Amino acid sequence: MRLSMDEIVNAICIHMAERKQVRPTDVLVELCWDEENGFTAEVTIQGRLQYLVEANMLEAIERYMFSEYNRRVYRDQIHLDVEDEMWADIHD
Repeated sequence: MRLSMDEIVNAICIHMAERKQVRPTDVLVELCWDEENGFTAEVTIQGRLQYLVEANMLEAIERYMFSEYNRRVYRDQIHLDVEDEMWADIHD
């Protein structure tokens, strides 16, 4: 299974909204990748900027997979990749 960039953003929005007790629409996410830091996300909630590392992103995807697809997946089953856009491959 493959999650699109939009689904990764949705996963992070839902995850951070639950953690910060705001609506998912109040969360802005920008996905990033560079050779030095790997996969990261810039999250803005109520004017405050927070950076998520890959482990945080994987946690959000794990929770998203369970809540949206009723599938329990673990971090070693999720592989993030990027070309023109970022995606996540979910392996069984």
